[in-house]
Amino acid sequence: MPSSPPARSPGPTRHSPPGSAETGLGTLAPGLGAVAVAVVLATAATRIVPEVSAAVIAVALGVALTNLGGLHRSLAPGLRFVSRRVLRLAIVLLGLQIALPELLALGWPVLAVVATATGVTFAATRWIGGRVGVSPRRSLLIATGVSVCGAAAVAAMHAVAGSDDDDVASAVGVVVLYGSASIVALPLLAGSLGLTPHQLGIWAGASVHEVAQVAAIGAAAGAGVLVSAVAVKLVRVVLLAPIVGLTSAALRPASTEPPESGRAAGRPPVVPLFVAGFVVAVAARSLGLVPSEVTRVIPGLTATLLAAALFALGTGVDLRKLVRGGRSLLLGGIATAIIGGISLIGVLLIS
Repeated sequence: MPSSPPARSPGPTRHSPPGSAETGLGTLAPGLGAVAVAVVLATAATRIVPEVSAAVIAVALGVALTNLGGLHRSLAPGLRFVSRRVLRLAIVLLGLQIALPELLALGWPVLAVVATATGVTFAATRWIGGRVGVSPRRSLLIATGVSVCGAAAVAAMHAVAGSDDDDVASAVGVVVLYGSASIVALPLLAGSLGLTPHQLGIWAGASVHEVAQVAAIGAAAGAGVLVSAVAVKLVRVVLLAPIVGLTSAALRPASTEPPESGRAAGRPPVVPLFVAGFVVAVAARSLGLVPSEVTRVIPGLTATLLAAALFALGTGVDLRKLVRGGRSLLLGGIATAIIGGISLIGVLLIS
């Protein structure tokens, strides 16, 4: 990780008194209770606005809580626990939703379009970020969120990049803004371009940020679009592991950050354990080692855990800093245009 400036811990830490304990049910209970209430509210809200994921709504609730002065010190240990441990568990479980044989069935041309669009967008966004005045860490989160899988990818990269809570909020804000705009824009553009439902599905899956946003486009356009769009989107989710793992390895030589509680002294592992867990989960699902009863409940459980983690991260966001982030919105718009343009060209070439 970068050695300077020192990275802030996830949001709740800034509210924690020195020496706060992260363990003990009594210590964690207030924060965990707040998380539970937020998750219930976020989940209920998705029934009203289904194109926005519970995780995105949860981070907004966390931001509102802290900026309206409702964040009590007693909540900090529980929120800290959720923003670290629960987040990593959610990323691992995300892997259980991915069966590689089903994704490979899309065909190599589609896989090549997805890989190219994702890789080019990730690299270009980081490079452009420096040119428009966005910090390297924030550029990294925006690049990850736009190119891979939205808020979940932002949270996963945040866990290894030494970014701060305002960076997380800015990146998630970009994902929400431009991903939501895509729900309206892509079907309209597809109609004017004469794209078939299958082409629209590939384009949406390869370019739209959040899984929920992709599903919203598919649901509105028809079952054929929905199936192909979500399948293509899951290919991008698979790329989360190599992108986070390689980035962690690249940042590792400069890391001087002290080890987390319970971790052996020294540098963090080249591949974070939760990324390795994600890969193992994908392998288990792909090999048919996961019972069907488990695969049916995993999506809901993962969404709940991600909402919990994003709420906890949101409680560390200072809105006064965030509203000054016009350059981040510019970078997000450029990144969205890049992945949308490359994906569209790819779809037209392979169809």
